[in-house]
Amino acid sequence: MLRSLLFFLVSFLASVAGAICGIGGGVIIKPVLDLSALASVSTISFLSGCTVLSMSCYSVSRNLLSGESKVELKTGTPMAVGAAAGGVAGKQLFSAVKAMFSAPNTVGAVQAACLALVTAATLVYTVYKSRIRTHSVSHPAACLLIGLILGILSSFLGIGGGPINLVVLYFFFGMDTKTAAQNSLYIILFSQIASLITTLATHTVPEFDWPALILMVCGGIGGGIAGRAINKKLDNAAVEKLFIALMAVIILISVYNVFRYAGA
Repeated sequence: MLRSLLFFLVSFLASVAGAICGIGGGVIIKPVLDLSALASVSTISFLSGCTVLSMSCYSVSRNLLSGESKVELKTGTPMAVGAAAGGVAGKQLFSAVKAMFSAPNTVGAVQAACLALVTAATLVYTVYKSRIRTHSVSHPAACLLIGLILGILSSFLGIGGGPINLVVLYFFFGMDTKTAAQNSLYIILFSQIASLITTLATHTVPEFDWPALILMVCGGIGGGIAGRAINKKLDNAAVEKLFIALMAVIILISVYNVFRYAGA
């Protein structure tokens, strides 16, 4: 029960930050729970994905129903469709990488290393983005391809979407921080639905405790509610500062997890 309560606390706080910044929460949940070593890599990826799905579902639907949505459907929908396909491909990639190694913790080391690299690249871009020229991609095929790549990365890493979504939305679509956050959650929603359906259809659901899953989903929704309310009160500069701080922490945890898994 104590473990389940810890999972709830992590999912709630991560989802608050995820809803504010548009990173979904999984990019925080996954490395933190990996650090705790309270469940297997596969179980943590599954629980993290379900939590991110619940949070993004609430945040996206609430914004749409309230008329406060900043989702740009013309570009966001093709990306979301591509992300759904990428979610399926990413799940298959995770299974393939897992099958390559006899030690179950090796795939955790691979995930942690990839996450550290992606997050570091995201942090560097965010710090220097004012000096980088952005673009205005609008062709549906290009949006579909971008979404596909995002879906593969998020599903494989078990993070839902994470910081890479925001960088892509900044660079290819010239969105501001808060607009990118909402569009990121929209993409995450589709990729996580596809990833969960694939897991269920292929009968690859790992062993997990129902209390932990229920509490994490509740934490995801509760965090989405709190994060959405806080996001309204913050300007773009404040959201960006929080995002940068989170990226720095995630990099440190991910690097530690690489060595921990590699030495296990």
